[in-house]
Amino acid sequence: MIYISHRGFINGKDTKLENNPDQINYLLEQNINVEIDVRFYKNKFYLGHDEPSYEIDKKFLNNSKLWCHAKNYETLNVLTKIDCHYFWHQEDDYTITSKGYIWVYPGKPPIDNSISVLPEDFKINTSKCFGICTDHLNRYIDIK
Repeated sequence: MIYISHRGFINGKDTKLENNPDQINYLLEQNINVEIDVRFYKNKFYLGHDEPSYEIDKKFLNNSKLWCHAKNYETLNVLTKIDCHYFWHQEDDYTITSKGYIWVYPGKPPIDNSISVLPEDFKINTSKCFGICTDHLNRYIDIK
């Protein structure tokens, strides 16, 4: 089972940590997978769920521990041209990442060997999952 920090959270939602590059780097240095929200705006990359909040270099995205959630079509199109792990979905029950993983929308039942998103919010059985993406990483692994 792999554990993925949702937007950099480890102990629940925290606006100071959400998609914050310092928090993301902190987790990456501990060898932790992180799902991030990526936007391509005015020819630059940004992290941010609802808007472009933190400008980043495209080299930032070239990390095998990052799961880059393209937040719009333009971002998806640009991510297909660089070396990163990406996916796009809106409210699809399931989507497939660029590395072939099945990403499950929050609250939907996981498929064998898929990534269940926020299972703690929906009391989802994750026993057959490849991994989970969670706001509460410290419930599953110890983070310093």
